[in-house]
Amino acid sequence: MKLMDKRKLGSGGLEVSAIGLGCMGMSFAYGAAPEKSEMISLLRQAVERGVTFFDTAEVYGPFANEELVGEALEPFRGAVAIATKFGFKLKPDGSRGWDGLDSRPEHIKAVAEGCLKRLRVEAIDLFYQHRTDPDVPIEDVAGAVGDLIREGKVKHFGLSEAGADTIRRAHAVQSVTALQSEYSLWWRYPEEDILPVLEELGIGFVPYSPLGKGFLTGSIDVNTAFDSSDNRGTLPRFQPEARKANLALVDLLTTIAETKGATVAQVALAWLMAQKPWIVPIPGTRKLSRLEENIGAADVVLSAEDLKTIEAGVAGIDVQGERYPEHMKQYLERK
Repeated sequence: MKLMDKRKLGSGGLEVSAIGLGCMGMSFAYGAAPEKSEMISLLRQAVERGVTFFDTAEVYGPFANEELVGEALEPFRGAVAIATKFGFKLKPDGSRGWDGLDSRPEHIKAVAEGCLKRLRVEAIDLFYQHRTDPDVPIEDVAGAVGDLIREGKVKHFGLSEAGADTIRRAHAVQSVTALQSEYSLWWRYPEEDILPVLEELGIGFVPYSPLGKGFLTGSIDVNTAFDSSDNRGTLPRFQPEARKANLALVDLLTTIAETKGATVAQVALAWLMAQKPWIVPIPGTRKLSRLEENIGAADVVLSAEDLKTIEAGVAGIDVQGERYPEHMKQYLERK
C-alpha cells in the first residue's frame, strides 16, 4: 500500500501526512457516538494507511474524544502527531457544551496537564487555542504556551478561528506553527486576509470541515433528515432551502470528479490541497470506506485548467445560509 506524501505545516518544523483525520465526530456532535472499540480500530487503520496527523480537543465530549484518541494511538507514540485544544470553560456538571471561554494562563496550564494524561503522551504535539478569548490578551496566551514549550510539555503552538491581527500579535511572542479554521469551497473567507498572513509568517493552515460538514461529499440533499443529537440540524446552512440552493456546488464538483475518475469528496479535498503546499485538511469520518476515500484525495491531481473551471463555476454560485447560528458567532473572530 502506497503511503501518503507528507507536508510541512509552515516553517515550524511539524511534518505530517498530507491529509489528517478530524476525530471529533467519533464521540461528539454528529449524533450518537459509535462503539469505542470500533473507533479505536478505525484510528489504528488510519495509521496503517499513512495518516500521521490526528485532531481532537478537550471539549469534545468533554474529555471522551481525547481519551479515545489517546488509547487508540498509544502504540504509535512518536510516529504520529496529535493536536488538541484549550480555551473553553467546561460545564461544572461535566455535560456537553461549555460555559463561555477561558484562556487565562493558569487555566491553559491546568488543561495541558489533563490533556497529557488523556492522550497518554509526554508532550502535546500541537496545542491550539480553540477560540480567541476577548478577556485575555493574546500575548498572555502565547506566553503561557511558550512556558509549556520550554517545559517540554508542548511542542507546537496553534490558533483556531483567529483573525489576522491576533495571529500577528501571538506570533510575535511565541511562534505559531499552525492555524486551524474552517475552509472549503463553500467557506472561502480565509483567502482574503488570513492566507496572506500565514504565508508571510511561515504558518501552516489546517482546514476543518474541509468537506462542508459532509455536504461536499454529495451524500446530503434536501431530503436528508438529521438526528436530534446531530448539530448540523441547527445550522442555517443545512436548512432545507439552503441545502437545495447549495447543491449547485455538488453538481459542479461532480462534473470535475467524473473526468478524474474520482469522487466529489476527493475533488473537494484536492482543491484545498492545490491552494498551498502548507495546507493540511482534516476531514472527519466514522467509516473505513470514507477514510480510504478521503486518503485517496492525496493522489488526485487537479490541473490548472481544472482549477480554472472550478473557480469559474463557484463564482456563479451564491452559497446560501450562515455557517453558524447567531449565538455561536460570538466565538468567531473576523478581524
